[in-house]
Amino acid sequence: MSQHSSGTVVRALALLGIAATAMAATACGSHSAEPPPDVSIAVSPTRSAVTTSQTQIFTATVAGSNETRVTWEIDNRPGGDALVGVIDASGKYTPPSNGGVHAVTARSVANPAKTASSTVAVTDLAGVLTYHNDLSRDGANTGEYALTPSAVTTATFGKLFSCSVDGAIYAQPLWVPNLTMNGGKHNTVFVATQHDSVYAFDADASPCVTLWHANLLDSVHGAGPGELTVPSSGPNSVVGNGSGVIDPEVGITGTPVIDLTTNTLYVVAKSYTTDLTFYQRLHAINLLTGNDRVPARSIDRSIVVPGTGDESVSGQVAFNPRTHLQRAGLALLNGVVYVAWASHEDADPYHGWLIGFDAATLAPRPNAVFNTTPNQVATYPYSRGGIWMGGAAPAADSDGNLFLNTGNGTFDADQGGSNYGDTFLKLSTNNGLAVADWFTPANEADLDTNDLDLGSSGATFLLDPLGTGHFAVCGGKEGKLFVINRDNMGRRSSPDQVLQTIDMGNAIFSTGAFWNNTLYMAAIGPLQAFSFNPAIGQFDVTSTSQTSGFFQYPGLSVSVSSSDTSNGIVWAIDANRFVPPGTGNSGPAVLYAYDATNLGVELWDSGQAANGRDLPGYAVKFSVPTIANGKVYIGTRGELDVYGLLLN
Repeated sequence: MSQHSSGTVVRALALLGIAATAMAATACGSHSAEPPPDVSIAVSPTRSAVTTSQTQIFTATVAGSNETRVTWEIDNRPGGDALVGVIDASGKYTPPSNGGVHAVTARSVANPAKTASSTVAVTDLAGVLTYHNDLSRDGANTGEYALTPSAVTTATFGKLFSCSVDGAIYAQPLWVPNLTMNGGKHNTVFVATQHDSVYAFDADASPCVTLWHANLLDSVHGAGPGELTVPSSGPNSVVGNGSGVIDPEVGITGTPVIDLTTNTLYVVAKSYTTDLTFYQRLHAINLLTGNDRVPARSIDRSIVVPGTGDESVSGQVAFNPRTHLQRAGLALLNGVVYVAWASHEDADPYHGWLIGFDAATLAPRPNAVFNTTPNQVATYPYSRGGIWMGGAAPAADSDGNLFLNTGNGTFDADQGGSNYGDTFLKLSTNNGLAVADWFTPANEADLDTNDLDLGSSGATFLLDPLGTGHFAVCGGKEGKLFVINRDNMGRRSSPDQVLQTIDMGNAIFSTGAFWNNTLYMAAIGPLQAFSFNPAIGQFDVTSTSQTSGFFQYPGLSVSVSSSDTSNGIVWAIDANRFVPPGTGNSGPAVLYAYDATNLGVELWDSGQAANGRDLPGYAVKFSVPTIANGKVYIGTRGELDVYGLLLN
């Protein structure tokens, strides 16, 4: 190789060294790489509620970059998993099988440091299938994860939609998740009206979607030609005394009950023809179609008990379908549907009746016919003893006993008789219906004389604190709440053999609720909270909190929602303006939400929105709110109103 050639090689190697050094310097950061874009990201909706069988679509919006893709996480787990639910690349969330609250996070692909989150509440509630949620009648849904005190504000919560119906809704709406009908899967709310109709509505669809509507006065449901709902007010009234306590018609009054094992709704409808023939029928309605599963069962004078009381003939008292009002909610226990009756407006003659029907066939069960006042007593001119309880249903314990309270009427049980006016009854269902025990206030005669019936309210529910005893609470027009030992109810004695008496100060007509060892009850007056001590089976007689508002007749009927023992909300309906539109003090119902830990804190009410956005329909007496899957359902005159989390 020549000397010239050797120098060329050296210079080439030197140049290569310079290039390598420059590359190394660049790699060490002497020239910075492009930083990630400063994007912003948002997720919609920010709050949502689903059942375990629903899905939810989440949408992420990315600004500040042409790269708008995101990755999804559930509770910081990329894509989620079976415990928290899974989410795919499109934002479709499929929940887990258990209830709870989960964080849904979108992470920017362009800048992974940038995220935005939403919350999804999953309910595994099996349904609201009976009056006040369960057989204890405590009125608590402890599996509600979407409705929390912080989420129930005028800005975030309000009226979502209404569903029109053909009459007043006195019965509590019932709710069932994930029913397959009309070609899809629906959460469904069931509503019964005084126009003898039952409706199935999609519980979530806005505007309202009717899945089916059954009028029980058609021939398909067993009615004959010319049957009508019963006129119940004014000069055309054919029941009661014309005062129009239920106005203007009577059809379906008592809350139905649902059996999910057979997808059946049980309901009693009343009707008549203009020749004054009256009908009452028990129906077993297919939840998916609105059709009767078996022929409706007529409830008529063929049902009798031995007795010498009002309307007795030859030593028997027959059920009269004209004079008896099916007001109390229905109860389903061990394959038997129990139905109770009182009167129309205390118009004599009448009795209290409780009848058990086989859930499969609707035939009356042997020995399951109970009359509260079957026998006449010389010093009383009447029988009475109606079972109405402000619309509440009989409670039941795990041993198959039913509990209910009766109104004014003949009483002689303390002398070995069979009449139980103004009495809190325990009825065994092991072989039909038989009195197992009872409590009657010592001043029963005064209650009877002064129309202060014990059976005026839905303040009847059961408490079973673990390992500390079996308790019950009942109350009535005298304004007293009695705490009773269900294993030894005290019968009638002086003084009253009860665990405790709480004086509410005014008459009780409304339905109370029980949650977290706290009783929420409104007589005429404020809504109050009373703390319960399970160890001694007594309440603190001084309320732990109360509302600032004073509520007139009939007081507030309440339900509670919570996430187990937290996030408690007391939902209450003020139905003071319950008369029909255009008469007297008519007006809309008012739905209230209170912090369950302090009733002095009102979270929201349906009159807060300045534009009237949240006003429900006209009020119906004794109506009870139903809470499920982030929504609250209330029945009014002519419409079902649905409240929940606003679009966000």
